[in-house]
Amino acid sequence: MKHPVDVHVGKRIRHRRWMIGMTQQQLAERVGIKFQQIQKYETGMNRVSASRLWDISEALEVPIDFFFEGLEGSGPETVSNAVPGDILADKEALELVRSYYAIPETQRRRLFDLARVLSDVA
Repeated sequence: MKHPVDVHVGKRIRHRRWMIGMTQQQLAERVGIKFQQIQKYETGMNRVSASRLWDISEALEVPIDFFFEGLEGSGPETVSNAVPGDILADKEALELVRSYYAIPETQRRRLFDLARVLSDVA
């Protein structure tokens, strides 16, 4: 049975990899493993060891704590309740986020402010 923390960490690996436009094969090569192992990590089928998570964090250029963002509490029940619906599993939402971060920061801030205003009106 998959542990909710392993599933969460796997999702965070997949999201970051997708956000920077990296394939599973590319990540696997940087880490020194087969891409099938990346698939297993991303689905939560296999747990990521501490040293492997370190290597993945370096390859994806994020701190280790990035993979645990969004987890709260201390028990499995709390963890499974803390993981919100996976909006970034939707390819359109993920492409939107990726495109958003491709915009220069000053324009991105304006777009963010506009979206906030529009969402308050709706």
